[in-house]
Amino acid sequence: MLFNRSFQRACVTLAAAMLPLLAAPVATVAHAADFRSADIHPEDYPTVLAVRHMGELLKQRTNGRLSIKVYAQGSLGSEKDAIEQTKIGALQLVRVNAAAMNNICEATIVPTMPFLFRSTDHMRHALDGPVGDDILKSCEKNGFIGLAWYDSGSRSLYTTKRPIRTLADAKGMKIRVQQSDLWVSLMEAMHANATPMPWGEVYTGLKTGLVDGAENNWPSYESSRQFEVAKYYSMTEHSMAPEMLLFSKLAWDRLPAADQQIVRQAAKDSVPYMRKLWDEREEKSRKIVEAAGVQIIQVDKASFQAAMKPVYDRFITSPQMKDYVRRAQETK
Repeated sequence: MLFNRSFQRACVTLAAAMLPLLAAPVATVAHAADFRSADIHPEDYPTVLAVRHMGELLKQRTNGRLSIKVYAQGSLGSEKDAIEQTKIGALQLVRVNAAAMNNICEATIVPTMPFLFRSTDHMRHALDGPVGDDILKSCEKNGFIGLAWYDSGSRSLYTTKRPIRTLADAKGMKIRVQQSDLWVSLMEAMHANATPMPWGEVYTGLKTGLVDGAENNWPSYESSRQFEVAKYYSMTEHSMAPEMLLFSKLAWDRLPAADQQIVRQAAKDSVPYMRKLWDEREEKSRKIVEAAGVQIIQVDKASFQAAMKPVYDRFITSPQMKDYVRRAQETK
């Protein structure tokens, strides 16, 4: 495996964080754990606060024996770096967008698909149900225990030079996407030039003209300050790709069954807390960017939806994947 510089730097940070644990008596390591979790978002972001809340639940339910230390703001590297560290057991937990797992765990493509969900309520009901659980479980063979789904809102396009109102407006524009084949294909279906780029480089990319735009939800657009350089927010709402909370299978298999159940339940119990924070933050973020002069553009959404058939034809091919899509869409 080739490791990039950011991953190497992250490993140095992680090694320093692990020193107290390595120095601890063997008996302590076997029965107590301060799980390490990574997130690229800032300290006050709903996903960061939700994982910390999960840690508090673990402390309460184990008399302090189990807890979580969250490394926010990308201090352990990009989402890709954190996923790699979690797979090898250097991190126990990671919060990532489902798109970041698309090339690793195929079933995660399903909730990332464009226009799959009709509304936020539909998305929550589907992911809270059997199909959501089945997709999480499918990642075990890839080295990850799927614990929970968090919200990530509706993702829309935002641009620096001109607004996007119709599908034709996106043609030829360089749009930053997550490092996922699906997201590249999605932008290509819009006739845009997909430009995969780590999240931490997007602000500079927009400011310097390396890319003409990007796509994300209100809180990410606001907290990253990208609204300062990309003033046109087009309400395509093309995806509700959720967040995933994953546990390293290598670390999981070393936990007693009773502790596994405690961790699973704490993760599930953190979801309503996260959603409350998310709904509040989404409203607050939109107000912040509106006050800053961002132009919010209503789009011809039907033209974008009609262009997505090639994306489904390419990525939803097996009977299992088609079944996941059907079950998600049929959820009431």
